[in-house]
Amino acid sequence: MSKILIGDLKEIIDYSIESVLPENAVKSNLKKLNIKEEKLFLLSIGKAAWRMANAAKEELKGKIKNGIVITKYYHSQGNIEDIEIYEAGHPIPDENSIRATEKALELIENLNDEYGILFLISGGGSALFELPEERITLEDLQDITDQLLRSGADITEINAIRKRLSKVKGGKLAELAYPKKIYALVLSDVLGDRLDSIASGPTYKDEITTEKVLEIMKRYDIKMNENLKKALEKETPKNISNAQHIIIGSVKVACDSAINKAKELGYNTLLLTTTLNCEAKEAGKFFANIALEELKSDNPIKKPCAIIAGGETVVSVKGNGLGGRNQELAYSFALEVEGLNNIVFASIGTDGTDGPTDAAGGIVDGNTILSLRKKVIDPLVFLENNDTYNGLKEANALLKLGPTGTNVNDLMILLVGEKL
Repeated sequence: MSKILIGDLKEIIDYSIESVLPENAVKSNLKKLNIKEEKLFLLSIGKAAWRMANAAKEELKGKIKNGIVITKYYHSQGNIEDIEIYEAGHPIPDENSIRATEKALELIENLNDEYGILFLISGGGSALFELPEERITLEDLQDITDQLLRSGADITEINAIRKRLSKVKGGKLAELAYPKKIYALVLSDVLGDRLDSIASGPTYKDEITTEKVLEIMKRYDIKMNENLKKALEKETPKNISNAQHIIIGSVKVACDSAINKAKELGYNTLLLTTTLNCEAKEAGKFFANIALEELKSDNPIKKPCAIIAGGETVVSVKGNGLGGRNQELAYSFALEVEGLNNIVFASIGTDGTDGPTDAAGGIVDGNTILSLRKKVIDPLVFLENNDTYNGLKEANALLKLGPTGTNVNDLMILLVGEKL
């Protein structure tokens, strides 16, 4: 792997993630909310919840009287004055998700009329902020979430189901808090920045019909008991009047930053899309085909070039291995470019974690698969068993960033250098 290319790629990755860290975005957008209340209760949910809450507390001084942060395990960074910190399960909710949500609702219910609610939302909120509907158990939620994650359903489809099974999703939190005003700042991890889908839209009207929900369940052959079926058929709020929302960050910002840094480093640049949404391994093949075309004919852009995309792919799980969509995408790319020089590619979860692993994704080139063959390892086995974490680990190609404190979908970056 070219040391220059890999060094440039890592610099672009770092710069892109730095651009979507939530502190500055929270502080600048608080001014746009026109908050009238003198006292605020803070509720912050998602993988970026701690950093968003800490920024808001710093900016609003003593106006935030109390609140709760609910974030993923190991994503908290210490105490925040007057704020209770909870860590819980992601991508599948656990008992701490329920416990933290119950506490948040209890505090909201006891707020007097002087209070408004500052609601900070980031990706991961669907699993972290959860309280099942009547007769739905945590085990029911865990099972159906696991089925959906393995089915190849996209995040909008998954969240459409979650909303029906929860007391706080799909606008239901806004109804529970009414008539208190809710001011929501949203860090988007959903393609198209759909407010009804980000964290399953706790304070936004649900735009998905019952008919569509049942069609999703049928399409992916999701098994459900009678209690789940009844909950899915119950209509969700279609009119919310007490909540204001502002999108403060998205994958578009990360992609634009990657483009700017790549230009600064001397690359010709091309942004393919910010809404990539397909099977991860197919996306890997697609990027590999672009790399092959670049090496052959300087298309679609003259070398040296940086070709960038954002989005969120899916994995239809067939095996029992360990991995995530970014690792599978990168590994699929590596299989297609085996033996080629002068290219490097990365697929990265901007939150620093990809699936149930400690890796953000993978960073690969033409030597990645060759290194496995030198160890007399069949590289196809890892992809077929959805075990790309271990395949990339064997090739020393895992990308580990640690929790970044943000979450705005995934970033894919292909660098192709000048001819050797």
